[in-house]
Amino acid sequence: MHDLIIIGAGPAGITASVYAARKKMDFRVVTGDIGGQTAWSGDIENYTGYQFISGPELVRKFEEHMLSYNTSVKEGEEVIEVSKAGESILIKTDKASYQAKSVIIASGKRSKELNVPGEKEYKNKGISYCATCDGPLFSAKNVAIIGGGNSALDAALQLIKIAKHVYIINNAPELGGEAMMRHKVEEAQNVKILNNSNVTAVLGEKMVSSVKINQDGNEKVLSVEGVFVEIGLIPNSSFVKGVEKNSRGEIKVNSRNETNIPGIFAAGDVTDVPEKQIVIAAGEGSKACLSAFRYAAQH
Repeated sequence: MHDLIIIGAGPAGITASVYAARKKMDFRVVTGDIGGQTAWSGDIENYTGYQFISGPELVRKFEEHMLSYNTSVKEGEEVIEVSKAGESILIKTDKASYQAKSVIIASGKRSKELNVPGEKEYKNKGISYCATCDGPLFSAKNVAIIGGGNSALDAALQLIKIAKHVYIINNAPELGGEAMMRHKVEEAQNVKILNNSNVTAVLGEKMVSSVKINQDGNEKVLSVEGVFVEIGLIPNSSFVKGVEKNSRGEIKVNSRNETNIPGIFAAGDVTDVPEKQIVIAAGEGSKACLSAFRYAAQH
C-alpha cells in the first residue's frame, strides 16, 4: 500500500513527484513516457527563469530534478483502470497493479486525428503529430501544418528553419494563438497561410506526396512530402471511471485539485483548469500533491 501513485510524468506529474519526495511520502510514478507534450515543444520563451529553452531541454531538467530524489518511476506502462475499493485506490496497468491511499492523475492529453482518407495509411510515412520529433526528416522539403492555434504556430516556427516551404491549413478565418508567435510566423518568407481551409484527403503512394484541401468551397491539391497534424488535443482520462468530467472529457477538479471521488486528485492538461500551459501544469501538480499528502495523512 503506497501513500500515493502519480499517473503521468509531464510538468504536472514531475512537479508532484518532487513535492511528494520532499514530504517523504511512499510513492511511485507510473507513466507511458517522460515529458509529455513539453517534449514535443520547440522554443519555450515563457517559462519563468528561462528566457529561452527548448522543450526537450526543459524535460531533461525536469527529469533530472525528479530522479535526484531516487524516485521510483515505472516508465512505459499504460494505465488501463483506476477505481476506488473501500479506503484504497486500485491502479491497473498493462504490466502490473498498484494500491494506494491516494492518486494524482496527471496523464495530460494526446493529439486529435484528422479522420480523413489516407491518414491511417500514411502515419509515419509523411504524417506526423510532433514537429520536434520529426521535423528534421523534412529538411528542404515542402510540408503542410494542419491547424491554427498555438501548437500549429509552434510547429511552424520550428519547420520554417528546416523545410523549403510551409503551408498552414487553418479552418478558421484567421490564425489564433499568441500574438508574438503569430507575428513571427506571418513574417516568415517561406510560409503560406491558407485560412478557411480543410484537409479532405492525404495522397501518396509509398509516402505522402500531396494533400487535398477545400478552401471556401474550392478544391486544391498541394504538393507536400510532410503533413503535421496540430488540430488540438484529447484528454487521457478514459481509464478512470466514476470521476466527473466535462463535455470535452477533461476531469473536473476544485481549487484543491480534488475530484468528486475522495483520494483521487488530478492536475495539468487532463483537467478542466483553463489555459493549458507548462507553468500552469507544474503549479497544479504541486497543489495536487499537497492535497494528496493531507488526505493520505488523514487516512
